[in-house]
Amino acid sequence: MAGFLFGFDSVLISGVNLPIKQLWNLSDWFHGAFIISISLWGTVVGALIGGYPTDRWGRKPTLLLVGVLFSVSALGTALAASPYIFSFFRFVGGVAAGTGSIAAPAYISEVSMAKHRGKLGMLFQFNLVTGILMAFFSNYALDNVGGDGEDWRWMMGIMLVPSLLFTVLLLGIVESPRWSIIKGKNTEEALEILKLISAEKENLLQHTSQAGLFSGKYNRILLIVFLMTFFNQFSGISFILFYAPEIFEKAGFATGESLLGAVSIGVVNLLFTLAGMYLIDRIGRKKLMYLGSIGYIVSLAMVACGFYFGLPASFTLIFVLAFIASHSIGQGAVIWVYMAEIFPTSIRSYGQAWGSGLLNIFAAIITLVGAVLINSLAPWMMFACFAALMVLQLLFTAFIMPETKGVPLEDLETKLVTSSAQ
Repeated sequence: MAGFLFGFDSVLISGVNLPIKQLWNLSDWFHGAFIISISLWGTVVGALIGGYPTDRWGRKPTLLLVGVLFSVSALGTALAASPYIFSFFRFVGGVAAGTGSIAAPAYISEVSMAKHRGKLGMLFQFNLVTGILMAFFSNYALDNVGGDGEDWRWMMGIMLVPSLLFTVLLLGIVESPRWSIIKGKNTEEALEILKLISAEKENLLQHTSQAGLFSGKYNRILLIVFLMTFFNQFSGISFILFYAPEIFEKAGFATGESLLGAVSIGVVNLLFTLAGMYLIDRIGRKKLMYLGSIGYIVSLAMVACGFYFGLPASFTLIFVLAFIASHSIGQGAVIWVYMAEIFPTSIRSYGQAWGSGLLNIFAAIITLVGAVLINSLAPWMMFACFAALMVLQLLFTAFIMPETKGVPLEDLETKLVTSSAQ
C-alpha cells in the first residue's frame, strides 16, 4: 500500500489546484513553488534521507513511520488556514512518499524469488497507479461537496483513511530476511524465512561489501539510474498528471469534462500497468522500455500536432491517453523494479535513495517550471521537446541499459559492479 499512498497523495493536488489558487489569490510562481511542487521537494528530502532509517532501523519500522507521516499530512492539509500551513503539511506528505519509495521496493525485492521479482516488484507501481486513479475518482466524486468552496478540504482529508489502514496492516508483516542477515539480526530465523522464498543457493554474507555508494565501484549502476530517472520525468509524465485538467481545458474541454478526462488517464494508467505486470517477467525490462519509448515518441508528437494545428480536443485526449499507456507499460512498469534490483543488498537503501531522490528532483523541476510555462508557452512546444528527449531514451535503452530479467540479485552484483581494482 505504500505505492498506493504515494500515487494517491501526489495526484490529489490536481483537483484542488485551481480552487486553492483562486481562494488565496496566488501568483503563478508561488502556486508552482509551494502549492504544487512543495510535496515533490518533500519527496526529494524523504528519498535522500530515507536510506538511513531503511538501512539502520530496518524496512518495517521505516514503513510504519511513513504511515504516520502520511496521516499527519492528510489531517494538516485538510484543516489548513493559509497557503503556508497547507504547503508545510504537503511537504510532510512528500517526505513520507520519498521515504516509502525507498523502503517499500527494497522490501518487496528482498522477499521475492528471482523469477517472480519483476511481477512482485511491480506491485509498488501497480498500487501507485491505482492510487492515482482513485485520486482522480475521489476528486471527481467530491467536487462541490461541502459547499462554499470547501470541497478541496474533503479532497485532501480523505487521504487519512488509507494512511491509517496502511499503518495498521504493517503490524502484521515480518522484517526483510536479507536485511536481517546483512545486519546480523535474528540470522537463523532470517535464513529460515529466506529458504522459503528463495530458489537460488545464495550466500548473502559472501556478497557483503564495505564500499560506499560513491566509492567508484558502482559508477556504472549510478549512471544507468541517473539516465533512467532523467528520461522518466522529462517524458512529461508528472507535468501531464499534475496539470491534466488545465491541459484538457486548453485543448477545448469544459471544466467538468477536463476532470472526467483526468479520470480516463487514471483508468488507462491502471490497465496498462496490469499489462506491464504480466509482461515484465516474460519478455524482460528492455523490451518493455523499447515499447514505451516508441509509444512516447509517437504519442507526444501527435499531441504537439494537435495543439499546433488546433485539432479537436478528442484528438488530443486520444494521444494523451496513448502517452499514458506508453509510460505505464514502459518506464512506469520498469523503473521501481529496476532500481530495487540493480543495487547490491549492502547498499540498496542508499542506492535507491540516490535514484528516488533524482527522480523526484526532476519531477519537482518539471512541475515547478510547468506552472509558469503552461501559461506562457505554446503547449505544442512543450510536447515537441518531450518527444525529442524520448528519442534519446530509445538510444539509452538500446546501448546502455542491461537486462535484469530472471537474474538473482547476487549474480547481478557480480555482473554490474566494477571492481575497485579496475
